[in-house]
Amino acid sequence: MQNISIRKLYLIGFLSCVAMMGYALYAEYQLLLTPCPLCVLQRIAVTFTGILFLLAALHNPNNLKHYIYTTLIFITSIAGVGVAGWHVYLQNLPIDKVPSCGPGFDYLVGNFPLGDALLLIFSGSGECASTDWSFMMLSMPTWVVICCLGLAALNIFAGLKLANK
Repeated sequence: MQNISIRKLYLIGFLSCVAMMGYALYAEYQLLLTPCPLCVLQRIAVTFTGILFLLAALHNPNNLKHYIYTTLIFITSIAGVGVAGWHVYLQNLPIDKVPSCGPGFDYLVGNFPLGDALLLIFSGSGECASTDWSFMMLSMPTWVVICCLGLAALNIFAGLKLANK
């Protein structure tokens, strides 16, 4: 890992986000798993993280600009961890504590002020609490937590690599 450039690390981060979004779209359109509002927010966090990784790879920043990219990538990847972590929490609630099903993401964002829509989304709904897919006994939001933590770690590694130059 000593010889890998920071630009390549950023490219690996970007390609990881592309793979995550590719599988999310495969799950939606081929496996017919409709994303709940929290799934949509996770996709937004992964997409922004991927865009920032790509911009950093293309720009190949150093010094101050590198710290700006590192901070922004860290924020978006940890936002993905937070949203997915909340989703995992909702999936593990006892049946009697699961909120009732509510409207979808598009309806909430289109018909409520953004602040109110986000409050409704994060309060969760029955559809967010169901587990329709799992791999190795882990739900999709659990995998998003793991992957976003990996992206944050890759980002920190790239930041430390530049700091040690």
